[in-house]
Amino acid sequence: MLKAWILDFAYFLNTSKKYQTFKTFFYNILENEKYKYKKYLDLFMMALIFTSVAVLIREVKYPVNDYLRFFSNYVISIIFLIEYLLRLWVNSSVTKIIIARAEHDTFLFRDVNLQKAFRNVAKVKLSYILSPQAIIDLLAIMPFFHELRLLRIFIIFRVFKIFRYAKSFQILFSVLATKKFEFLTLGIFASIIIFISSVLIYVMEANRNDSPINTLFEAFYWSIVTISTVGYGDITPTSNEGRFVAIIVIGTGVAVLAFTTSLFVSAFTEKLDEIIEAKTIENISKLKKVYLICGYERVASEVAKKLFLKEYSIIVLDADIQKVNQAKQDGFTALNYDPGIVASYKKLDIDITKQVKAILCLNENDVENVYTTLTIRSLHKEVFILSLLMNDSNRKKLEFAGIDKLVYPQELIGLITKELVGKPVAFEVIHELRSEDSEVSIDELGITQRIVDNFPTIGSLVNKEYRVVLLGVYKTDKDRFYFNPLDSTLLEVGDYLLVIGYHVFIKEFEKYLYTKVKNA
Repeated sequence: MLKAWILDFAYFLNTSKKYQTFKTFFYNILENEKYKYKKYLDLFMMALIFTSVAVLIREVKYPVNDYLRFFSNYVISIIFLIEYLLRLWVNSSVTKIIIARAEHDTFLFRDVNLQKAFRNVAKVKLSYILSPQAIIDLLAIMPFFHELRLLRIFIIFRVFKIFRYAKSFQILFSVLATKKFEFLTLGIFASIIIFISSVLIYVMEANRNDSPINTLFEAFYWSIVTISTVGYGDITPTSNEGRFVAIIVIGTGVAVLAFTTSLFVSAFTEKLDEIIEAKTIENISKLKKVYLICGYERVASEVAKKLFLKEYSIIVLDADIQKVNQAKQDGFTALNYDPGIVASYKKLDIDITKQVKAILCLNENDVENVYTTLTIRSLHKEVFILSLLMNDSNRKKLEFAGIDKLVYPQELIGLITKELVGKPVAFEVIHELRSEDSEVSIDELGITQRIVDNFPTIGSLVNKEYRVVLLGVYKTDKDRFYFNPLDSTLLEVGDYLLVIGYHVFIKEFEKYLYTKVKNA
């Protein structure tokens, strides 16, 4: 009966949406570095840590307010205890372990062995309890028993909890962990040298009346100070034999210090790219609206520069490290990720539907653009995708893959050439618009409800007063562009005006539209 009740309760918790949401929230706020509210908890906990340490330092020589002492000894300890229990809870799922055991035994036509399930639970929880971070968390709670005066010293362990909340420390330890074997070897070597030099200096100096080294502890202290090249000078050997030992230890200390420095430099050099990449991804996750450019070649470079001038955020993905480096030299955020595989977008860790304005597949290779589009569509159905088309025979393949808009450069070149052949002035205008140094630009202005309320038709716009030429209007609901529309054409929310003129005049015209709306 009890077994059935435990299994039913385990299944209930495992399928309870409220329970899982509740547990996920605490997991995110305690353990998930990408959760946006976690940083506030970290700052709060660090403030508590420094408060308790400040109280400890204060009461060494001065009286402390009873309320402040109560806050440090009881309130902070209780908060740390709650945090410890919550971490123990979210570290693993008891219900999943029980359910896994039940399903395993049922599949083999056996009675459900809850004892094995509970042993697995105890093993998992104990492994967490014995982890270094959990031990520090537990010791930080000990000042709760402040009547045992010796336990007050455990307040200092609260300082070590900062390592849990400060991401820089976590990065430091993860970098050094890559060289743990080398550091272990160095530590063993230094320990042997310290032990041998301590014994030698004690044997040679302890029986001399003028020697400050009279105990093995003093010899050990001298060895530590000497091999670390600190050299306080408070304890120095007086015999020639002792000084010879000091020379050997000093030389060894310099070697150990040099080796330690080289290990630090080597560890950070090897992990530097990963650290930079992690920081880049963290910065990307904070962006609101970005253009994701897949592939960085000639066309992509020009498009990225134009978008950058309009102050749009740009992320470049390319599997070729040389192209990524070129994008970085051009001043763009670029990652050496293959845009044709799912793992790239998972590592990127952004919400494509909310953060990405459009994805531009600008590889000058139709096959790569097809793979990129298929990959993106397997993850997100709604995001807008624009792609280059290099060979017209691949048009159907790209459209089938899910491209929203295709740009076929040869077709555009053909149309322009056909229309402008024999018209040198027209060609000069096109060249002027294309030039990076030109102050003339083409821009699009989105129509909002407030603009419609004040400017219902094309004729009500005063663009000519601002020396801005209206090329046409794009009707979103009809998915059609109207060139040189009639003055009676109605403006609707979601429409776009395509205008041409000097950049400063376009900005003044846009400012007038919104100023007019605000003053209305």
